[in-house]
Amino acid sequence: MDNDFSIDLVDIAHSIQSGDVITLRFVAVGHRLLLDFRTTELDGPLVKVVEPVKSIEERYRSLRRMRPRFGSPEKIVSVWWPRFSASLRTTGIWEEVMKRVSETGHVDAVRRAEEALDELIRLEAEQQRQAILGTGFRTIWSASPTPR
Repeated sequence: MDNDFSIDLVDIAHSIQSGDVITLRFVAVGHRLLLDFRTTELDGPLVKVVEPVKSIEERYRSLRRMRPRFGSPEKIVSVWWPRFSASLRTTGIWEEVMKRVSETGHVDAVRRAEEALDELIRLEAEQQRQAILGTGFRTIWSASPTPR
């Protein structure tokens, strides 16, 4: 079941249509989806699952390491996505991402973007499986062996 939070899809779509660098933060997995739409003839847009960082400065540094031919972006927009990552497709937001990626003409970037979303969906599924099994999780309370 997905969270029933109200989100402004129009605002998020506008951010994707107009922003250079965007990170999507998710509820069920700690990873982020980094969208860097800046391009050159050599470098296509980057859509990649990345680890969270402790500060915006650290995100700028990691972006410079990943994209050394680009300077620092003017800003990085962070979008909170309080639903499962697969809902990016059902809400039309992923279509906006893919439109931006495909408009650049970098064919490999389209494939890599789809692979990134698939990876994120797999990470979420694994996180849910671990939660069900209790692997890496602790309960807030334990079941009492006798009824109260």
